[in-house]
Amino acid sequence: MIGEIIAVGDELTSGRIVNTTSAFAARQLFLAGHTVLAMHTVGDTRQLIGEALKRAIGRADFVLVTGGLGPTSDDLTNEAAAEALGRPATLRREILERIQAQPWGDACCQSDLERLAWLPEGAEMLNLEARTCGHLLVHDSVPVFFLPGVPGQAVKLLTEAVLPRLALWPGGSSNAVQMRLYRTAGLPECEINRRLLLLEQEEGISIGYYPVESEVHVSLTTSGADLPFADADQRIRAALGEHLYGTDKESLANSVGQLLLRRGLTLAVAESCTGGLISAKITAVPGCSAWFAGGVVAYSNQLKERLLNVNAELLRQHGAVSAAVAEAMAAGMAQRSGAAAAVAVTGIAGPDGGTADKPVGTVYIGLHHDN
Repeated sequence: MIGEIIAVGDELTSGRIVNTTSAFAARQLFLAGHTVLAMHTVGDTRQLIGEALKRAIGRADFVLVTGGLGPTSDDLTNEAAAEALGRPATLRREILERIQAQPWGDACCQSDLERLAWLPEGAEMLNLEARTCGHLLVHDSVPVFFLPGVPGQAVKLLTEAVLPRLALWPGGSSNAVQMRLYRTAGLPECEINRRLLLLEQEEGISIGYYPVESEVHVSLTTSGADLPFADADQRIRAALGEHLYGTDKESLANSVGQLLLRRGLTLAVAESCTGGLISAKITAVPGCSAWFAGGVVAYSNQLKERLLNVNAELLRQHGAVSAAVAEAMAAGMAQRSGAAAAVAVTGIAGPDGGTADKPVGTVYIGLHHDN
């Protein structure tokens, strides 16, 4: 089925809040075999909400609307839908009774909370037990799902109510979809594209290329009754070779950790210009204490000498930003920590401090490991 997503809220159009709900919904719908052709974000304006809703209903097989269902005066989605679709707001007694029975506290007065019980005529509740129950409105034979803007509540209703309803909807049978993300390092995007060009031209296969900082991520999507996923996966892995370090949510730090674990080794880090960023990436991996000994941030030459045993004469001759000092930092970190491997980084991050010989952006990385 072809769908559209409409996210409502001034907090989204102003950039105060990142719209993660639409991204999650689009991915889940895609994996269920549906196609989302458009995603809209509109502010808390009754007319704009109504216009976006009518346009989407006129060209999509289903519509998903998130946000604007709460009890405050800026929650206008239900009012906009009732007005735009000619479905007068109707008081739903079952919702009102549930509201009155719950201890909401003093944050909202009862009259404000009653706004939750006024739905467009013909609306069917998705989950009466949920804090904001959400509802389904079928208009011109198009199912329109209204979900709360709170991510946790929206995710629960999407997975437990929306996706099952779409799967059973007339004409809602969908092709199976499989998807995988490949994470690479050290290979340019254009070269990856060249290696996979023939594969992406085959029927039922879609490949995407996404530069992410120093990496390039490659997505594989296969669809259809006879899935070519396993064959495509094998060919992509062969084409990427040693540049492929992980798939899906596997980070580079996690991949390094798994290699260390298999070899029974530990790692330590000495940082200068990165100021602890490498250690932060590592400690974001659950269970990293099994292979990460720790790290030192040594910005000044004095700390490089005291904490990492870098020779003062070496610093004087080569400067802190040099291959010799990066090597010495790594060796000193390994000696201090007792780790089998150590990585060190030193460089000129800017915006000033660069020279003709060592411009801003110059970075040296040192590696020490036991033989």
